[in-house]
Amino acid sequence: MAEIQNFTMNFGPQHPAAHGVLRLILEMDGEVIQRADPHVGLLHRGTEKLAETKPFSQSVGYMDRLDYVSMMCNEHGYVLAIEKLLGITPPVRAQYIRVMFDEITRLLNHLMWLGAHGLDIGAMTMFLYCFREREDLLDCYEAVSGSRMHANYYRPGGVYRDLPDQMPKYQASKWRSQKDVDRLNAVRSGSMLDFLQAFCDKFPACVDDYETLLTDNRIWKQRTVNIGVVSPERALQLGFTGPMLRGSGVEWDLRKKQPYAVYDQLDFDIPVGVNGDSYDRYLVRVEEMRQSNRIIEQCIKWLRENPGPVMLDDHKITPPKRVEMKDDMESLIHHFKLFTEGYCVPEGEAYAAIEHPKGEFGIYLVSDGANKPYRVKIRPPGFVHLSALAEMVDGHMLADVVAVIGTLDIVFGEVDR
Repeated sequence: MAEIQNFTMNFGPQHPAAHGVLRLILEMDGEVIQRADPHVGLLHRGTEKLAETKPFSQSVGYMDRLDYVSMMCNEHGYVLAIEKLLGITPPVRAQYIRVMFDEITRLLNHLMWLGAHGLDIGAMTMFLYCFREREDLLDCYEAVSGSRMHANYYRPGGVYRDLPDQMPKYQASKWRSQKDVDRLNAVRSGSMLDFLQAFCDKFPACVDDYETLLTDNRIWKQRTVNIGVVSPERALQLGFTGPMLRGSGVEWDLRKKQPYAVYDQLDFDIPVGVNGDSYDRYLVRVEEMRQSNRIIEQCIKWLRENPGPVMLDDHKITPPKRVEMKDDMESLIHHFKLFTEGYCVPEGEAYAAIEHPKGEFGIYLVSDGANKPYRVKIRPPGFVHLSALAEMVDGHMLADVVAVIGTLDIVFGEVDR
């Protein structure tokens, strides 16, 4: 027999599971991994430094670009930190809208993760199914903010504007007949809340479809069961949060343990795994999608019954209405000062953390009393999980690296800040 020799190989950065910017140096013994060294630093965002060079409110748009599949959740963490320093609380309706969009974002994130993870391991259909549902949710993003991804919708003091009374509609073209368009527009005839309610009604059946394809699929189980096992004690030592921690059996969710916005008034459960392997983390995220659906339905019900303001009325912090700005000199001055200089935030420091789809996303903000932050430090979940990659793949085969990177649910915008 030929002798098996150790060798070192590059994994990535072009591999789809590595999101284009992760380079791993793997030390192999035959096909078994002895050491994995993740090389981070192929993106170079510099978000924290950029945020220190401009007024507080102008950095909200940078937050969208951190984890670019969980856009509004990133904004929520940053906006909460500013509100803590300013000592303000947004109107209740704005908080419900934020919670609803946090959960829409969680669905967007988990659908993207499930589709990409399935594709990495070899399940093509999942990708197509998940993107079919994501399309509806991205339409909601576009309806409230004008953008499908980088929404810039949350603002210190509330949200940019109230929910629209109508959804954009498809139009007939040479690619779509009038009959097809009428069918697609059937759920778009009412308000955005009606459209979302229709989505919530059909979504549990969609999750059932995903589970039919994967949960008892023997190939899926062979690729994920007992792969990347992390014990609950080790998960805590490594600083895991979110589904990575809950998959190991630790019931920790900031929405329950340290509630923010209106999560303490909503009814939902925290799914928890048993074995701490890739399969458990898959099960936790799938159940989280069902729970997010429950939360969205409760928010829709509340928002229907309780109209009201979605932004504070303090024009030192929030802009005046466009109509006032064009009509009234004082409003014009407020508008001009707000968008050129911003506002001065009292001296102090604040840490705001939210239960991001990937784990705990925290913003540590230091103000020296100026109109721009003295320091911004982002605590991203993905960076912490990536640091455990070497430990999780140790002793596994080369093909399992793809499964473990998939189960980490990494997006590099927040890793290489």
